[in-house]
Amino acid sequence: MTDTGTTTETGTTTVPVLDDGDHDRFAHYVVQDDLVRSKATGEPVRALCGKIWTPDRDPKRYPVCPTCKEIAARWQTRGSN
Repeated sequence: MTDTGTTTETGTTTVPVLDDGDHDRFAHYVVQDDLVRSKATGEPVRALCGKIWTPDRDPKRYPVCPTCKEIAARWQTRGSN
């Protein structure tokens, strides 16, 4: 059974259909100073993956953006050498 545009249902498992709006379904990594400035001024921030937005949701409610996570891991690896 197919649900138009948002999910595909197979048996009892629902699999999300990914589209261009997926970046909104993730919590993103941002430089701490940029996040603090955004909270104070309302200015948008740029995530490590390049997404630009004004943070307004609880990031703990979303999975971490895989691209941000990969970039952060590379930075940590370089910093430990």
